[in-house]
Amino acid sequence: MVKAAVKKYRILALLLIALLLVKAVGIAQPRINTAWCEGKVSPVGVAADRPKFSWEISSPVFNTSQTAYEIRVSKDPSRLVAGKKLVWSSGKVESQQSVHVPYGGPALQSGETYFWQVRIWDNHGKRSSWSPVASWQMALLRNEDWKAKWIEAGFEEDTVNRPVQYFRKDFAINRKIISAVLFITAHGMYEAFVNGKRVGNDYFTPGWTSYAHRLQYQQYDVTKFLQNGVNAIGASVANGWYRGYLAWENNKNVFGNKLGLLAQIQVNYADGTREWIATDESWSSGTGAIRYSELYHGETIDANQEQAGWNQPGFQGRDWVKARLGSHTLTNLVPTFNEAIRQQEVIKPIKLIQTPKGEVVLDFGQNLVGWVRIKANGRKGDTIKVYHAEVLDRNGNFYTTNLRLAKARMQYVLQGKEEELLQPHFTFFGFRYIKLEGIREAIDTSDFEAIVLHSDMAKTGEFQSGLPLINQLQHNIQWGQKGNFLDVPTDCPQRDERLGWTGDAQVFFRTAAFNRNVYSFFAKWMDDLAADQLKDGSIPYVVPNALGTGFAGSAGWGDAATIIPWNLYQVYGDKQLLQKQYPMMKKWVEFIRSKSKDDLWNSGFHFGDWLFYRPDDDNDGRAALTDKYLIAQCFYAHSTQLLINAANVLGLSEDARQYSALLEKVKAAFNKEYVTASGRLVSSSQTAYVLALEFDMLPEHLRMQAADRLEENIKSYSTHITTGFLGTPYICKVLTRFGKTDLAYQLLLREKYPSWLYPVTQGATTIWERWDGQKPDGSFQTESMNSFNHYAYGAIGDWMYRFSTGIDTDPNAPGYKRAIIAPFPDKRLKKANASLHTFYGRIVSSWEMDEKGFKWIVEVPCNSSAKLIMPFGKAGNIMINGVSLAGFPGKLSLEEVSGKPCVELGSGSYTITVSSAEM
Repeated sequence: MVKAAVKKYRILALLLIALLLVKAVGIAQPRINTAWCEGKVSPVGVAADRPKFSWEISSPVFNTSQTAYEIRVSKDPSRLVAGKKLVWSSGKVESQQSVHVPYGGPALQSGETYFWQVRIWDNHGKRSSWSPVASWQMALLRNEDWKAKWIEAGFEEDTVNRPVQYFRKDFAINRKIISAVLFITAHGMYEAFVNGKRVGNDYFTPGWTSYAHRLQYQQYDVTKFLQNGVNAIGASVANGWYRGYLAWENNKNVFGNKLGLLAQIQVNYADGTREWIATDESWSSGTGAIRYSELYHGETIDANQEQAGWNQPGFQGRDWVKARLGSHTLTNLVPTFNEAIRQQEVIKPIKLIQTPKGEVVLDFGQNLVGWVRIKANGRKGDTIKVYHAEVLDRNGNFYTTNLRLAKARMQYVLQGKEEELLQPHFTFFGFRYIKLEGIREAIDTSDFEAIVLHSDMAKTGEFQSGLPLINQLQHNIQWGQKGNFLDVPTDCPQRDERLGWTGDAQVFFRTAAFNRNVYSFFAKWMDDLAADQLKDGSIPYVVPNALGTGFAGSAGWGDAATIIPWNLYQVYGDKQLLQKQYPMMKKWVEFIRSKSKDDLWNSGFHFGDWLFYRPDDDNDGRAALTDKYLIAQCFYAHSTQLLINAANVLGLSEDARQYSALLEKVKAAFNKEYVTASGRLVSSSQTAYVLALEFDMLPEHLRMQAADRLEENIKSYSTHITTGFLGTPYICKVLTRFGKTDLAYQLLLREKYPSWLYPVTQGATTIWERWDGQKPDGSFQTESMNSFNHYAYGAIGDWMYRFSTGIDTDPNAPGYKRAIIAPFPDKRLKKANASLHTFYGRIVSSWEMDEKGFKWIVEVPCNSSAKLIMPFGKAGNIMINGVSLAGFPGKLSLEEVSGKPCVELGSGSYTITVSSAEM
């Protein structure tokens, strides 16, 4: 009787689903939610001759996909909407492609703004409305489009303090303006002003690139800033990355020794004429309130030396002189492709502390990157000093030893006004705590706020579990990324370093690409990687290369040249980017080959498994040392494999054939040199086995026993991790691949040192550089290299997202055109919820487990599909939206993968349940 009732319920459920589908098809019209050009909404400074369009589709109808699209482009938004005088119309194109669709019209004009819309037809016979009008503005496409000349200060500089330099010019406007665009860059960092108003909300422009090869410029619409009559344009220029202190040993002037400015306003008048206000010898130069400015050391701002009105019309400054012309090329100028650094959040202090030493300290409760804004008052000439630190020492005192030579200090000399607003301009700090000196009045915490800065990448991923410690770990991963993604993926944001270490970036890429949209961020950085690649194909340790040509070629670091381009393609599906980066990938593999003998890369300097586990007392020989050349050989194979993958995607069959033959030799050489006859590796460390298994270095018949040896090794260390920067990203992934997910969870959930959760138990709010940066007794690990905001070990996030909740890419349908969702749930986690916003829309995988069974919610966006691999049960016993998986009418296919039911589903929202008896 019960079985009959269940059968009746299933039949009714099927009929209800079918009815809903029919009803939805009958009334629903698809819609375009978001439209992107070159991966951004209404971008400015597009240099591509055929910009690529993408759009996100939504529909309440299950299994909705695009069958055709139509794009139209115009120079006038009203004519675009009317469908008249179009620059280009694609016409109706029969295609499922909704991501990276190239423009196909006539040549685009330098500096012009274009408007566009798209509409689509779906597989249910419905057509969408036109999308809201979007736009893009072209960059300056030719050198001759630059009317400006480089200018430099005309005065003798204070070569000790090197104060910020100011440039200005008055100009007249006497006709009606249609539009005005400012194009600007600098040798150094700049802030620009028109008629006293700051232009844009970007910071640290023009950003950090390989300046000799690529100097970015920005463009801003300044139409509303201009007025009839006299106008003024001004800019302040600071040392920044260009000539400020970089790396160690008081190293400065890495890219040049003189500041400079290049700027022009293109004014378009109603009468059809055009005028340029451009930097030349008619500009004047001077100094002002910012007397000292360095990224590592902070700023000194003396409000009494402020030149009031310097950026407004009619200013007559004291000691200002004519600017000098600089003799610099324009050939290295490129438009800005990635998102600018902007203010993101405001955080108030949570506590006022007086330390045992008597220091006045504010705690903001979060290790962050940015600066502090202060409302202050005092006497004229009073100096307020603000120091920055990540942690307090074991006694509760302010601690800055780990900053090394970085002073990380702000100094403000007050004017004596009733209230003065104090904040930096051209520097940033990594800190949770600030120490205050020079404030006469009692501290009011409401007068202080921390301003969080990072590149303005859209948030795309969310992850949450049933355990607070894991959720705090995810929080720390996200804040580690935010604090180190300021135009360049840096290792740390606080000490005298802050460099674009290639090894750190490549291990963290997939984690980064879940949390934020890093499509433009990493595409820009890959251009710098290619620009700084040495003639022999070697990749510098840091990019932009601030260390010189002798610091390049380390395994796991240089492999950023292959690992990031391939993963960029996997995550975002842009074949054109892969094609652009392929020569760099190939040159890197050829560099390794040139350094190899008998197909073994066993020469040169390598960082190895950086910061691997080393116990304080090594008398028992338990330090987890891994042969650096074994590691190098593994990455040689991995980069070669990725090059083969890219060659196959790009249709380079001969390259694919040649490098496939090389890969066989590389793996054979590895097995001959580093594997015993019984299958044991010469380095018996976790990292050795992890890399050998992750990169398929071992013959098939030896892999399972290698995985068993990895398990034995982990358990011999009381079940804890011993890997460093290169082994850590893969260890849980390898364990899961070889059926040892339970052990992977043990590593993830361990709270004692060394583990991911140990810093969390110690109050960390970001990822630490070292497993034991601060010990349980409050003492510190090696103080000369001990960052408390260092994202590399946060690469465990990739396993949490791609394996615990299961959201992954399909190599055969990149960019999440078809996602693979294969979670590995664990009762100790209780539940895990993840969502990821892709170019197709939002993917969700959310599961929870209890004594009743397993519940899994999945969402698949339109014009894509998902291959779901069930963690439990059989097709007949798994319920999906109240119907058995085997009989579900909405499935695209049903099969088994490694004995697990696997179903492919189109767009829609699905609830999957498995009873406890089937788990």
